[in-house]
Amino acid sequence: MKTLVVYFTGLYMDYIEVTFTSSPDYTDILIAELGELGYDTFQETETGFQAYAPEDQFSEEALQEVVERYSFAASFPYEVKRIAKQNWNEEWEKNFEPLLISNQVSVRADFHPKPEGVQYDIVITPKMSFGTGHHETTTLMIENQLTLNHVGMRVLDMGCGTGILAIMAEQLGAREVLAVDIEDWTVENAKENAERNACKTLEVRLGDASVLAGEAPFDIILANINRNVLLEDMPIYSELLKAQGPLVLSGFYTEDLPMLQEKAAECNLSFETSRTKNNWVSAIFRKND
Repeated sequence: MKTLVVYFTGLYMDYIEVTFTSSPDYTDILIAELGELGYDTFQETETGFQAYAPEDQFSEEALQEVVERYSFAASFPYEVKRIAKQNWNEEWEKNFEPLLISNQVSVRADFHPKPEGVQYDIVITPKMSFGTGHHETTTLMIENQLTLNHVGMRVLDMGCGTGILAIMAEQLGAREVLAVDIEDWTVENAKENAERNACKTLEVRLGDASVLAGEAPFDIILANINRNVLLEDMPIYSELLKAQGPLVLSGFYTEDLPMLQEKAAECNLSFETSRTKNNWVSAIFRKND
């Protein structure tokens, strides 16, 4: 899981908002734990993050258990507030602005007009999935994709979220794209977005790295997840990547990059370059011969 800003596209619902004070070191951990409890949307704040759960999924006792589980390391003050019913779709439309990346890629919702003069146009309805392009990691990944030759390539997008990177890969000329995510509603959202963008080579699959068993090698692998999953799955990525193929990673902070570089070296991958934005990083590694 990653911190994100997404507005709900369900209609009228009651939600519980929990505002945490937390350091970035524990934000991803807490979000992963809360995701298991039914929290489905997260938003970064200056002092931590906010987590949202449908009222019928919320349990004060379960929330306290998560906080106490990590109390040995730090304290995590939080405030709970009930948000009355409202049209979440209307709220999302008011807050989702079209985006232009590198003056080449337009990312917009279907209620935004198609811009003129851009080379690539991606239409995204995120629902509760990560990846509107507004988060730094998604933008950084697309910026790195623009530097790579996708024409005729077989591409893997791990932790695909809305499918935005997979859609970008097809628009850049990939001949075959496999997008994978562990959440069933995310997979459905990615499929909808693939259809919305008239994708013809994109397959979306439910699961984690284990669903890649027996796959043919990939020319390019994209993975925008989080540090711990990237470290765990990097040997699998390396095994599935063709020699000299790029592995593009994001979902981690600047201070995490040395750890990923060390793991990559163990997996026959060489660090090539990276770009940063607000302490988030996207790095390109390349498979050695």
